[in-house]
Amino acid sequence: MMLERRPTPETLADLRNEIDRIDACLHEMLMQRGEIIDRLIAVKARTGGGSAFRPGREAEMMRRLVERHKGILPLDKVESIWRIIISTFTFVQANYSVHADISGGDPQMRDGCRFHFGFTVPYIAHQGVAAVVGAVAEASGDLGLVPVEAGPAAGAWWWHLTAPTAPKIIARLPFVERHDHPAGTPLFVIAKPVEDGAARDVVLYAATLGDWRGHWYDIDPSLHGTGVEIIARAPQQSALLLAAPGTLSAAALRETLAGSGMTPSDLTEIGSHAARFDFVRAS
Repeated sequence: MMLERRPTPETLADLRNEIDRIDACLHEMLMQRGEIIDRLIAVKARTGGGSAFRPGREAEMMRRLVERHKGILPLDKVESIWRIIISTFTFVQANYSVHADISGGDPQMRDGCRFHFGFTVPYIAHQGVAAVVGAVAEASGDLGLVPVEAGPAAGAWWWHLTAPTAPKIIARLPFVERHDHPAGTPLFVIAKPVEDGAARDVVLYAATLGDWRGHWYDIDPSLHGTGVEIIARAPQQSALLLAAPGTLSAAALRETLAGSGMTPSDLTEIGSHAARFDFVRAS
């Protein structure tokens, strides 16, 4: 009669060897990613270039990441790791800096920048949105960070984005929203217009209500059910920053506003971004 062999228990050495093997594989895969980026740079040089920023693709990558994530590794860490990988390889393609408006406080802007862009990308602080927009406009490929909730002191800051050649909003951070996000301050990313890689789930408009005679606190309820969201308002300038579904044309938006008693004297598109993704609701 043969005795059944019992499996040999795992030892700490066995497990550490497995970790070393996985670490080596991860490093190898990162180097392979770098080789592909090198080839991508060569292809772009041959075909006339193109923006290194792909905000629509990045938003989709982060959405897929959180949807498939499981296990004991905190979601914050895996999200941060991927953001650093993406942003650093983008930096390798074309060096860029991130200009941030710190007029509302530096710590949250710095945290947002470092979480989403890592420590390789230079961080440059400015006082006010106008300074950020100016710096992005003068640079060849830099980004700007502006708080979505800039506060009343900022006024109608979005007017700085209305000129045809002015920088535009290309993304809203964080890509994945949740109540306990370590860098959860809502931020707009601005850049010189990105056409081939733009996300247009949400389109942003600067609106001026020259003939508005109602109370400003009545504006939000009047738009309920239209799919249009008021992001910010500047009553002294009769100005609104609006977010509308990408499927809604500017003409249809004008009709929507007119139907709510607000006929804009001016309505200018100032950028777009991917649809907001709330991980708590999605899960």
